[in-house]
Amino acid sequence: MEKIKKTICVIQARTGSTRLPDKVLLKIKGKSILEIVIDRLKKSKKINQIILATTRKVSDKRLIKIAKEKNIDYFTGSEENVLKRFYSCSKKFNADIIVRITSDCPLVDYRLVDEMLTFYKKKNYDYISNAIKPTYPDGLDVAIFNSNVLGKAFKKAKSEYDKQNVTSIMRSKNFCNYYNYSNDNDSSKFRLTLDEIDDFKLISLIFKKKKNFTFKWQDALKILKKNPRLILINSNIQRNEGSNMDVQEKLWKRSKNLIPGGNMMISKRPENILKKGWPAYFSKTKGCSIWDINNKKYLDFYLMGVGTNLLGYNNKKINDAVKNKIDKGNISTLNNVEEVKLAEKFRTIDPWAECIQFARTGGDANSIAIRIARAYTNSSKIAICGYHGWHDWYLSANLNNKNNLNKHLFSNLKILGVPKELKQTVFPFMYNDFNYLKKIVLKNKIKIIKMEVIRNERPKKNFLLKVRNFCNKNNLILIFDECTSGFRETFGGYYKKFSIIPDILIYGKAIGNGYPITAVLSKKKFFNVAQNTFISSTFWSDGTGLMAALKTLQIMEKNKTWLTIEKKGKYLKKKIKDLFKKNNIDGQIKGINSIIKISFKKDNVLKNKFLSQEMLKKNILAGPIIYISIEHKKIHIEKYLKNLDKVLFQIKKNKNNLLEKINIEDLNYSEIKRYN
Repeated sequence: MEKIKKTICVIQARTGSTRLPDKVLLKIKGKSILEIVIDRLKKSKKINQIILATTRKVSDKRLIKIAKEKNIDYFTGSEENVLKRFYSCSKKFNADIIVRITSDCPLVDYRLVDEMLTFYKKKNYDYISNAIKPTYPDGLDVAIFNSNVLGKAFKKAKSEYDKQNVTSIMRSKNFCNYYNYSNDNDSSKFRLTLDEIDDFKLISLIFKKKKNFTFKWQDALKILKKNPRLILINSNIQRNEGSNMDVQEKLWKRSKNLIPGGNMMISKRPENILKKGWPAYFSKTKGCSIWDINNKKYLDFYLMGVGTNLLGYNNKKINDAVKNKIDKGNISTLNNVEEVKLAEKFRTIDPWAECIQFARTGGDANSIAIRIARAYTNSSKIAICGYHGWHDWYLSANLNNKNNLNKHLFSNLKILGVPKELKQTVFPFMYNDFNYLKKIVLKNKIKIIKMEVIRNERPKKNFLLKVRNFCNKNNLILIFDECTSGFRETFGGYYKKFSIIPDILIYGKAIGNGYPITAVLSKKKFFNVAQNTFISSTFWSDGTGLMAALKTLQIMEKNKTWLTIEKKGKYLKKKIKDLFKKNNIDGQIKGINSIIKISFKKDNVLKNKFLSQEMLKKNILAGPIIYISIEHKKIHIEKYLKNLDKVLFQIKKNKNNLLEKINIEDLNYSEIKRYN
């Protein structure tokens, strides 16, 4: 007599979803998603035993509690190796046939499960699934296989992908006898699974339209067909999207559903560099190295914290100083003494500056400077050159012409939300174009000139001196924005190289070596007037930034770091130029020695993306700009140059149309584009 085969249904569940944490605990009409799945499967007449297969993590004990309350068995195993979890579970419960269900499918239908089990037992297949070639809605996935093929898969699986996806290896060529269970009508375009918050919104609406929890999956389709607008709720999510995404990609997608654009800094959005593959998140840093959340290590020959980490990442001396301050208290009802000490330090660095005010971001510091200048001149009109932050006063330049700010670091900056009343208050000019600057100042009766001292090119024909003399002659205020250039090649502002003193000066980025701190330096007469307006913020006097700046400046001064950085950058700049020449590449190397800008005269965006793509394969973060730091040692520089040479050779030969391997969509990587 043939042995009766035991059929178990294993519900795969955990709370640690990257895209939607705790999704199986979300509730609809008082029931969690996991409870709904269990209740729907309990109706099956073909399943002998239902088992929850979860992980050993403490957070997943909440799922075990539900299993106990629902009077089903449970098994705990590896979080990463799901295949092992299934194999061990099947062994423990002596299963012959295993039905695999994922807990993020609250509309899984016991009727469909029983139908497929009947088919499976009649036929001679090792493994069947209705999702190999989908014809059922996404979220009705059922996989059925025997214990023998599961054991075979467990022993053979080597890749992380196969270990995580359980049945993927079963679909390998000649691995086993498998079958795709198809629906009579292709309904694969419908999405009824739960991966993201939009999925939950749709599923909740479907359940709320039904009186009970065990309705047919076809009833859900009827609701969607009757209300086609509901389909749009989660139409932006692709089927099996998660299986083709690593942890970082999932987290980034989750972030974009929560945070506008995914993060609060455009320069760090991965798709702005590469459409796919660029790491989104870091787990730790040290020197000029970054480890992503998969613990993969990269050399940073790109932004170095967007120019903030001049002394390298995770500097121990600075960290220790900040930790000591935190231990004593970061902020209180009273003031931090470090505020006075830091102001005094800046007086020694820039003796002409009589007053100093601190903030936490470059955008804030720029706005403080503008408020001061406008208060003193009693005039709203400003001539600007370069990039000065996100505030209304700056973006208002595009009210005059939507392209006014193009080539000032970012192009295509939108002016939504910027008051129309600010039109004709800000007038951009290009660096080294003194005649145009003079023209717009006189024509518009401008009283304030605000500019970056340097970015992509050096001053020509005494440009900065002409600007200073013009301001003196016409009683104009000259503001230098040194958020980017400060302390990189002098102990202080880059303006010192030209012996031209501004009226107001802004420092940022490097002065805190990654901790948030910026400074506005000014002559007393400007700040005195500004005291009659309102400039104040709770966290501008936070102790961590102040202490970080004090320690950073101390290290810089002691080690004369600006000399070292300029020397490193000068060497790197020369070597890159040599590699361009060697490979017969028509390109340009611009910028100051410590901030190198790489551009190609033809197909610039495409080639820079190819450069980033290929250098990434060598675990090097690279792009059209390089911020040099103290921690970029000779061994790191030579590694970068060696691999850059190979990439430039590929560009030169365009071997096997390598450049074409970058999806053309990458060229449209963002509406807002960075200009270098």
